[in-house]
Amino acid sequence: MSYGMGPRKKTAGEIAQMVSGQLQGPVADQVRRRLDAWNNPVAKLDRRHRRASRVMTVWFSVLAVLAVIGLFTFLGVFAVGVGVGAAVGGAVVGVLAFRTGAKMREIKAAKQHLALTAPPVRVPLPAHSSAARQPMQRLEEAEETLQELLRQLGSASLTSVPDSSVEQARATSLEAASAIRAVSAQLQAVERARDTAPPLDRGPLIEGVRRLRGQLDEGVDGYCVLVAAAGKALAASTAVDHRHALNDATDHLAGLASALRDLSSR
Repeated sequence: MSYGMGPRKKTAGEIAQMVSGQLQGPVADQVRRRLDAWNNPVAKLDRRHRRASRVMTVWFSVLAVLAVIGLFTFLGVFAVGVGVGAAVGGAVVGVLAFRTGAKMREIKAAKQHLALTAPPVRVPLPAHSSAARQPMQRLEEAEETLQELLRQLGSASLTSVPDSSVEQARATSLEAASAIRAVSAQLQAVERARDTAPPLDRGPLIEGVRRLRGQLDEGVDGYCVLVAAAGKALAASTAVDHRHALNDATDHLAGLASALRDLSSR
């Protein structure tokens, strides 16, 4: 007598494919954004640092208890053997606390190094229908180009550009990119409001989208000026005027980023 086979169990890959197929639009973007944030190397170092910090708190708590036992032993409340045990335990815990502290310092140094050298975090681009899409594509390409230019400019064997100029340009570019993305998020929010508002109320929102798009283009243009200055400095790294041009472009971009933050906070 033969029996029909029951329903086939789905494999993990099939389940993942089915779930990803169900995630569309903003939900999929949100899931991908959270996964990217979780897998970000800086976020991983943050989690390691928090775990080490919790372990350090435990060691300090144990040391405090052992110190109290030692004090009571000195006052004659506990036997001498208890005090000796507390002292030995305190020495062991002290060594463990020192190693945990050293580990925390290593993680902090690795995080600082990664923040300066890691590629920019991939932020999902706006929807194709958004006015922010094209400027943010330009920004993403400019970020990749600038990162490579600054990496080569920071190599003493390749260029004579001072490290301080390179680090200032890198820090300013990160700040400017953050300010530009804030304007992009603001523009997309206004677009959503425009699309859901009654037709008679869309006029000011349409004007708001136009104004924010202009600010976004201005910010990306300023970022690209810094990219061009870095490229010129790398092409003729021994020329003083190009080093000055890199510094001037960095100062200009810093002022532009500050202006964008002021406008977006209003």
